[in-house]
Amino acid sequence: MRGRTKLLLGLLGFFLLATGVIWRRSTGLAQARELRALEQRRTALEATEAALEGEIRDASSRARLARSVEERLGLRVPAESLVIRLPRPSPGSVPP
Repeated sequence: MRGRTKLLLGLLGFFLLATGVIWRRSTGLAQARELRALEQRRTALEATEAALEGEIRDASSRARLARSVEERLGLRVPAESLVIRLPRPSPGSVPP
């Protein structure tokens, strides 16, 4: 091989190697950007999930449910004087 051929092959190899490195780097940067955007979206979704869980806890609390039942259905907790306690039948007794 002559000197010019070696030089040309060397430059071609260097060009291909440099092109590969630049391509790999630009692909890595694009993926890093996408990963960062996905992480931000996940963080936002986790915050939304926490807020919704808090709203569910508030909506299902006993005080809020009692108020809602009183307003919508007209039900209320009876006074203690209105509660009738029935004796539990013994296991050996047969109902009539």
